[in-house]
Order: sequence, then structure tokens, then C-alpha cells
Amino acid sequence: MKILNLYAGIGGNRKLWGNDHDITAVELEDKIAEVYKQNFPNDTVVVADAHRYLLDHYKEFDFVWSSPPCQTHSKMAKATRHDLKRYSDMSLYQEILLLQHFFKGKWVVENVKPYYTPLIPPTKEVGRHLIWSNFKIGNFKSENIKGFITNGTVAETEKMKDWLGIQYEGNLYYKNNHCPGQVLRNCVEPKTGQYILDCALNIVRKSNTKQVTLF
Repeated sequence: MKILNLYAGIGGNRKLWGNDHDITAVELEDKIAEVYKQNFPNDTVVVADAHRYLLDHYKEFDFVWSSPPCQTHSKMAKATRHDLKRYSDMSLYQEILLLQHFFKGKWVVENVKPYYTPLIPPTKEVGRHLIWSNFKIGNFKSENIKGFITNGTVAETEKMKDWLGIQYEGNLYYKNNHCPGQVLRNCVEPKTGQYILDCALNIVRKSNTKQVTLF
């Protein structure tokens, strides 16, 4: 299956997808894209604007996963001690509408639970995530490491790497964020990524006792 993995980051959602698919990952930050490529050398990695890439290439794929930036939607955007003046990024909803009405394959858009009522009702809530999709997603409990939101020391960052199963040397920073744990917090937990793709493919794994009948 041809998969388009947008806003790929270091590949948390992709970790357990295996190597049976033809995967194209799109990530804007070149250093983050390098880490993705090191961990998933069989994937095609494109350093580009994922929002634009989706519009230009969506017809070329069978399955699309999109995880647009969550910072302007997150509850932390309202709780932050900083007086930030910015609009919520509506590209999230632009992509949902595009995929709903024009894409012929299976698709997922993932984001965090926002500080407002979602403008388009989600298909599913999975842990801290909201999921929009065109297929049924069964019941599943997403996992989080202790201190997920606040982990930022070197030792905590290394533990998060081990938890995700994605390794790289030293610290990796996302744009102007100086917390080494931010790029790891941006990841979708690998078992959640695997479970959602399994739902799209109608795969039931015996080892997953939390999963119920999908269809």
C-alpha cells in the first residue's frame, strides 16, 4: 500500500508499520527529517511543506496520515504563562475537508484535544488525541510515559527515546523550542499508530486485548 505520512516528525506513528508498505514521509525541518531517515531507511523522506504536499500529491496514495502542528489548538496554548497573540492554524480543518470530499483512499487526521469545541466533530478520541477518519476505529487505550508533558531533562529525554523505540544522538530541537523533549512529545505513541493503521486495513491482532470488533 502507498502511504503518505505528513508532518512525519521522527516517526512515532510510523514505528510499528513494518516494511511491507511504500511510505513517503514529509517533514519540514531538515534535522528532524534526517533522524526519521536514519530510523526508517526504506521510506522516501521529503523535506517540504506537508500542507502543500498533500494538495499536490494526495491522488498518488492509498492511505494518508496527517498530524498537523497542534500548538495553536492545544489546551496549553490557553494555559501558557506567555501572552501569545496568534490565530489557531486552520490548515487542520482545510486538510480534513479536502480528504473528506476529494480523497478516494483511507485517511486519518490526528491532533490533540483542543481548548475549544472542534469545528468538525472527530471520529474518535484516543487518549490525548482526536482522530478524524473515513473508517471505523474501535476502542483502544493509548499509553503515555510518566511525565509526558513536562519531561525535559537529558535523562528524561533518553527515557522517552527508549519508550518510543526511536534513537538518535544528543538533543534535537523543534524550531525555536529549547526543550529537548518537545520533538518526542510531538510523536504519536507507536502502538496507537499501529492500531489505527490496523483499523484501516481491518486487521485484528490477537495480542491486542483492548481491541474490539471493528466492522
